[in-house]
Amino acid sequence: SSDSSTPARNSATMATRDLDAAKNAFESADAAASRAAHDSEIEAGHAGEAGKYVKSLVFGGLDGTITTFAVVAASKGGGLSTEVVLLMGFANLVADGISMGFGDYLSSKAELDYAKTEKKREKWELENYPEGEKREMIELYMARGVSEEDATMVIERLAKYKNFFLDLMMVEELGLMPPDETDSPAKNGLVTFCAFALFGFVPLVPYVFGRAIGGANGDALFGSACGLTALTMAALGAAKAKFTNQNVTSSALYMLLNGTLAAASAYLVSFAISKALKVNV
Repeated sequence: SSDSSTPARNSATMATRDLDAAKNAFESADAAASRAAHDSEIEAGHAGEAGKYVKSLVFGGLDGTITTFAVVAASKGGGLSTEVVLLMGFANLVADGISMGFGDYLSSKAELDYAKTEKKREKWELENYPEGEKREMIELYMARGVSEEDATMVIERLAKYKNFFLDLMMVEELGLMPPDETDSPAKNGLVTFCAFALFGFVPLVPYVFGRAIGGANGDALFGSACGLTALTMAALGAAKAKFTNQNVTSSALYMLLNGTLAAASAYLVSFAISKALKVNV
């Protein structure tokens, strides 16, 4: 049978529009380019597996970079030694990285479990009282201005495709995207932890090399950490813009501002407390 047994997601491998070209056409208000993007045929779905983890990669990297650099800035403000910077920096990488990764795992799992439970309930209701579920959908469409006759015709036609109609109910009735059985909360958490540790290591790189070669000036090490961190923040901000469809330049600048405010606050607080407590390093 080609109706109710057909999976709703089979179209993921079919030809579709060039999404990047469509976005560029919208940004430039180019109707001709938009038509060309919709008429072009490309294979969809190949970036899906990797694309699932872009959010965890970018935001894990941003958090790792900012928090570690804040530790470095606080250590500098308090007049602490290179050894203390490395001690606190690596402790932060491990502790906060685990916390971030585990937190991402728990939140992703909770979202996925909730969506699965709601889909299971909707499926049970559709199997046991299809007329009631169809009526709910008809009323939703009517509330959006569709006539009862047209809404009834559309819903009756779509209801023949059970899997698709179930996904549609999830979106329209509950405001939930249908759960993807290939989602892995554990992978999300692992990606977040790895991104946090990898990018969070960047502000520590000058101190690692400075400690290895010996005799490096503390101000020079901090300046190098500032430069590397700024470049990393700008790059991650640009990557975030691609993920969230924002302006690349403004996103990079906002991330730089975010990191600057966090680091400056940490530096000033540490400096003030060290003076108040008369800490001699």
